[in-house]
Amino acid sequence: MKVIHRSILPCCRSLAIAALAGALLGGCNSTKVPRSYQTEGFPSETPFQYYSSREPEEACEIAKRALLSQGYQVDESKPRNIRGEKYFRPKPDEATRLSIILVCLPSNLGTVIYASGLETQFEMKSKGSNAGVSVPALGSLSLPWSLDKDTLVKVGEETVTDPEFYKRLFELIRMLDG
Repeated sequence: MKVIHRSILPCCRSLAIAALAGALLGGCNSTKVPRSYQTEGFPSETPFQYYSSREPEEACEIAKRALLSQGYQVDESKPRNIRGEKYFRPKPDEATRLSIILVCLPSNLGTVIYASGLETQFEMKSKGSNAGVSVPALGSLSLPWSLDKDTLVKVGEETVTDPEFYKRLFELIRMLDG
């Protein structure tokens, strides 16, 4: 009976080691990066708002002029919602679009302007293609001639959360609000 006991012991030891390794690996997976909605704090003080003593339409007009003065293309479809876009080319094969949305709402102080920035990154990607040639005596041939087509592909998008960005924007609006 001792022989059987000794042959079972290594097997149990292997199972115990395998179970311990599995638990350790499982513990590594439990340290996943939290999803963005899990870390959203919703603080009451934010850098995304500016108060003006003007009426909402007037405040939004000043905000629109601020964006236009910095080279943004502005959508004029709604007087209380301003959308501005500006494009940047940090490298020859990269492009960035910075979109700013401003919403002007009435408040007990006059108007509150809410701002949200969105940065979208693009990269240039090349696609090669084949060219086909039809020769009556030989039939159809497909040759790997290089016909490159460059296209911009979206590679990332992120809400701008930097308080300094919004401070600079609202300081310009404050100067124009005079």
